[in-house]
Amino acid sequence: MTGLKVAAAVFALLVAMLLAQLMFAPQLEPSLPMTHGMPWQIEHPGPGQSRVFGLTLGGAAASTLADALRLSPQQPKLALLAPQDGPPSLEAYFESLSLGALTGKLVLSIAASATDLEAMRGNTATTDHLASGMRKYALNESDRQRAERLPLAAIAFIPSASLDETIILQRFGTPAERIRQGETLEHFLYPAQGLDIVLDSKGKEVLQYVAPADFERLRAPLGK
Repeated sequence: MTGLKVAAAVFALLVAMLLAQLMFAPQLEPSLPMTHGMPWQIEHPGPGQSRVFGLTLGGAAASTLADALRLSPQQPKLALLAPQDGPPSLEAYFESLSLGALTGKLVLSIAASATDLEAMRGNTATTDHLASGMRKYALNESDRQRAERLPLAAIAFIPSASLDETIILQRFGTPAERIRQGETLEHFLYPAQGLDIVLDSKGKEVLQYVAPADFERLRAPLGK
């Protein structure tokens, strides 16, 4: 498995773990007004880049974790997550965040070099073993400050309100591709936007964003 696929698998596993903890919520009404900063309002500040929720993905001007901290007065949970057979990834998790008229959970994947990740893991004083088999390493204060200066690699938003196919097509348009995964999941893929919307018939939906230039990070784990 390549480093890109491992990173994507770690990010997907974290999102799946968060989804398993969520309860069903009321349906999002199609008449929701279009206000600035909504999940479907994706801008393209430069070639291969995207901007959503005021955060830029891709390129030299990519937003940092420090930029994301301005979205909310609450501090996110920040940790290294490492699968049993792969390298760690650096993630920040907001339990509840208001984005325009919507609320939900926000997961940020932070771009860090393998050297930085290993150094941070070596500096941790506490480690938790998760039920999934993944290990979670809490960062010390010095490494937290270092992480705040690093750029974002991906964003996952898990809205409190439920989505359905009608709302997805109305707000985001026709996807370039739709892929079913198992019995309950369907992926709506928008490569030009750097977006994968995962519709779950028995759970919560998740919107995964990367820079369009990095869209293969979302597409590759889904196979042909």
